[in-house]
Amino acid sequence: MKKLNLSLKNPIVSYIGFGGLLMLVPALILAGVLRNSTLTLVASVIFYSIAALGLNVLLGWSGLVSLGTAGFMGLAAYISAYLTHDLKLPFELALVAAVIIPTLIGILVGFISLRIEGLYLAIATLAVSEILRKTFEVFDFFTGGYSGKPISFPTILGFITQTPANRTLFPILMYTILVIFLVAVMILIHNLMKGQFGRALNAMRGSEAAAQAMGINLLKYRLMAFGLATALASLSGVLYVHFIKYTHPGSWTLALSLNLVAAIIIGGARNIYGTILGVFVVFAMPDLILKQIPYFGTIPNFAFIVNGILIIIVIMYYPYGLIQITKDFKKIWLKLKERFS
Repeated sequence: MKKLNLSLKNPIVSYIGFGGLLMLVPALILAGVLRNSTLTLVASVIFYSIAALGLNVLLGWSGLVSLGTAGFMGLAAYISAYLTHDLKLPFELALVAAVIIPTLIGILVGFISLRIEGLYLAIATLAVSEILRKTFEVFDFFTGGYSGKPISFPTILGFITQTPANRTLFPILMYTILVIFLVAVMILIHNLMKGQFGRALNAMRGSEAAAQAMGINLLKYRLMAFGLATALASLSGVLYVHFIKYTHPGSWTLALSLNLVAAIIIGGARNIYGTILGVFVVFAMPDLILKQIPYFGTIPNFAFIVNGILIIIVIMYYPYGLIQITKDFKKIWLKLKERFS
């Protein structure tokens, strides 16, 4: 009988352990060590990481460029908000519908990718995203228009709901759900990319002609890649709207899609932890560090300047992302250990 590998070197175990570390945040908040705002900040890193992991399937493993992530996130957020808040449908049903509908649109975009690629594919996906964003602004009955759409926390499993008694604990429950989804997505991406699906995507990224010569069906795997990326973006949008309890057309702009691309480049393409690191740098670092810097912290869009500088530095010195710094630290540690041992 095969023994279970419970070592931290086992990626699955490390992902679960990473989820356990994330669960320390609400524990430290309840203990008074961290502020309540920290929960929202870390939660934003989680749901943006889910979207970025999906985008990394396209940009990193497949070599396909997409700037439509924000549009699909927004569409899923509005669908879920409308179904739960306006139609009073169960959260679980809204989650499924809000993931399936944008995913079908994403698969249609996958058909487009067979005809065009590179910059033209990026423009095509951007056009889809902008069409969706304008739809959010126009269809007031569905989205609330420019006023946005506020909602309440959903009822989970039909009986877990927010009450005055658990008003403080319910955000922690939603945060726990976010962590569970992130760990599940990390395991899913790891297994897919280590299997036939990942090998096919890597072959396509290297040379489509060679991939076809090896018998890889470009249509099949491109559609699967776009479908998976869109499904994860949609899941991210659903988790966003039910944690933040508000969605607005201005939240789903080109800037968000570009930030997700920047996160992948900065953190490390084709690397799960690198993607999460990049999301932390792009979405959390401005609040944690940049805004605390005198004068510079008050400059509008200062974070975009820093992101641009980071991308240049990463491309020049760490082409595989900042996650590679951990290997450098490990080499330095081993050298110091050998020197003083």
